[in-house]
Amino acid sequence: MSNKEHSFDTKVIHAGQTPDAWLNSTLAPVFQSAAHRFPDAEGLSRVFAGKEPGHIYMRLRNPTNEALERRVSALEGAIGAVATSSGMAAITDAVLAILKAGDHIVAGNSLFMSTYLLFTQVIKKFGIEVTLVDPMKPEEWKKAVKPSTRLFFAETIGNPVMDVPDLARLAAVAHDAGCPLVVDNTLATPWLCRPLDLGADIVVHSTTKFLNGHGSAVGGIILDSGKFGWPDDRYADFKPFKDRAGARAFLDRVWREIHINFGTSAAPWHSYLTLIGIDTLALRMERHCRNAEALAVWLKAHPKVKWVNYPGLPDHPAHPVARSQFKGLGFGGLLTFGLADEKACFELIRRLKLVYHLANLGDCKTLIIHPWSSQYVSFPEDRRRALNIFPDLLRVSVGIEAIDDIIGDFDQALSQL
Repeated sequence: MSNKEHSFDTKVIHAGQTPDAWLNSTLAPVFQSAAHRFPDAEGLSRVFAGKEPGHIYMRLRNPTNEALERRVSALEGAIGAVATSSGMAAITDAVLAILKAGDHIVAGNSLFMSTYLLFTQVIKKFGIEVTLVDPMKPEEWKKAVKPSTRLFFAETIGNPVMDVPDLARLAAVAHDAGCPLVVDNTLATPWLCRPLDLGADIVVHSTTKFLNGHGSAVGGIILDSGKFGWPDDRYADFKPFKDRAGARAFLDRVWREIHINFGTSAAPWHSYLTLIGIDTLALRMERHCRNAEALAVWLKAHPKVKWVNYPGLPDHPAHPVARSQFKGLGFGGLLTFGLADEKACFELIRRLKLVYHLANLGDCKTLIIHPWSSQYVSFPEDRRRALNIFPDLLRVSVGIEAIDDIIGDFDQALSQL
């Protein structure tokens, strides 16, 4: 069906649906088959050669995964997508499709923990260098550019630093340098922000989070605007993919060179669960944002709370950019706040009854974690502090429960400290 005349709230339910091809089912079937039968050798050869579409083997393509790719592509305004086994698989596939030994990345310095480790440790073994800069200062990105720079990478909302870079300005700097801008849009989702509309070239998601929304499936996705030209002077190695796929050269390279050979394929069952979750994305994000803002305001006024970090607060450094970039819809469902010390944080977690303590975010339930002692516990203390991870910091993924109940649980727990 055509999506041009429909609003986001309609596309989030109907985009990518092909009931006629699914025996009139209104849900994408779960195609669990590892391989697909071909009636003749000529047909299989044509599909392997890329002369016609088709399904060969689950590691290559899968119809359920393709339904997810179509849906999220419509929501992000992309020409196509590749669904992956996790958010980190999406980032890894995207980065390795662009970079080779000797290349350089400019990236924000408030990266999610696993992305930070991928950039600063793992891909260093491949001879790839990274320079981390302040996401809120485009002039630092410009100064960091080298002749070997081939990629800019940013997050729409930093996790858990909660900064919000001006994506249009970063895209301009990247393009002046002849490079694509890749944006991790996990925390904002296309409901709050569409980076491709702001000049970004590629978007990645951990679909595990807000897109799924129920903590029921792990996955990732890579989306391409199709607008970056991959000029021959800097990206000569893209020529075979441009010759074969044109505007879809990046997706072709991700799929043929990295995704298939690294085995990062999404599980069809997880894609099916994510499609069900996406149906309610618009409704959930509206509530996530409204609840997070209300909780941030309440926490800020509490005498036992030292500080609150949420871009929806008027005094937050990123508030003006966030208000403009997110079209006044909200400021995301994640916030951080501080207590007296680590002991107080642990005590609060023990006292909470409604809020779940676990290592995830973007669930419809409210979740809390103490990053210093969990996700970042293996980092040296000085590095944790340099990344703005402190012993007094708690991260909350605010769910869609009644806000009075969420606040009530924090109130009873804080009163016992």
